[in-house]
Amino acid sequence: MSAEKDLSRRGGFELPVVDLSHFVRLTDGTGILQHANYTVADYREGYATDDNARALIVATMAQNAGVRDDRLDDLAARYLAFLRLAFNSETSRFRNFFGYEREWQEHVGSEDSHGRTIWALGTAAAYAGEEGQRSTARELVLRGLPAVEGFSSPRAWAFAILGVYHYLRALESDDFTEGTMRVLAHKLAECHSKIATPEWPWFEESLAYANAKLPHALLAAGEALGDESMTRTGLETLSWLAEVQTTDDGHFGPVGSNGFYAKDGEMARFDQQPIEAHATVSACIAAYRVTRQPKWLEHARAAFEWFLGRNDLGVPLYDSGTGGCRDGLHPDRANENQGAESTLAWLLSLIEMRTAADLFSKGAK
Repeated sequence: MSAEKDLSRRGGFELPVVDLSHFVRLTDGTGILQHANYTVADYREGYATDDNARALIVATMAQNAGVRDDRLDDLAARYLAFLRLAFNSETSRFRNFFGYEREWQEHVGSEDSHGRTIWALGTAAAYAGEEGQRSTARELVLRGLPAVEGFSSPRAWAFAILGVYHYLRALESDDFTEGTMRVLAHKLAECHSKIATPEWPWFEESLAYANAKLPHALLAAGEALGDESMTRTGLETLSWLAEVQTTDDGHFGPVGSNGFYAKDGEMARFDQQPIEAHATVSACIAAYRVTRQPKWLEHARAAFEWFLGRNDLGVPLYDSGTGGCRDGLHPDRANENQGAESTLAWLLSLIEMRTAADLFSKGAK
């Protein structure tokens, strides 16, 4: 039975089942490969720590969402082993690009890839199904987190905050991790206080990529630290972003990657990327948990339905025949390649929607 037909009714509407076929197809004995030519893994492009971090979250959270697949525990161990290999003890940083010939392409990866890795490790430290995996993830969080305080990327701060949030939710609080979260959240809040105006209530002079992760991080920090001002800023900025990314006819239309959206400029409508839809789904579900306001579930659902064809072109990004996700929307068509980042964004969105099904059944109008 295809995933298109095999649907389950959750929260008053139908969600596809979690189909791991393409996720597994992109994974070999080393980890998940970055790119695909159509649906075929592209070995020439090798691997990225970025993607293996997100793959670890998928494997971990799928188990917590009740997905029954005997492969998930082994896959989680494989992605975690990749992240452990990526850590360069000489620099206390994670490397990012790893060639198919098993050679690192750099000594230090980007700040964002480091932050995403902390996000994944914090998630695994809290929720991985096997104690050895949780212990390995905890050790890597503690080794990799100190570097983040010296970063300049707001997204790296945000990813790391989300990792610490999960770490602290499941483990006893400690002064180091909680203190680091506080420092990073204050850095993010300071960016907002310096840049924001009534017409542009944002953290930077432009909207770029993974935008919703910034307010999401402040919502997480506000909850963990009991800081109402952080929560308020997170909600205000997410409200504005949701308005910007809602089209006149009410569907989700994210900022495009072909130019983004500079303050006082025009918003790029294409190319639209799956990571924007996932970041919005996740942040809006978090906002609902904080406020219990139904509008957040409506925004989350709209962003999720972007994958299913409720978008500017009326074209589905999710491929029910493969279980993968197309790489984005061009002005006239979908990108038919189904790489790791897109497929992981789809799976993370679907898993979060299924996990939050009870919220939708109780709170959505």
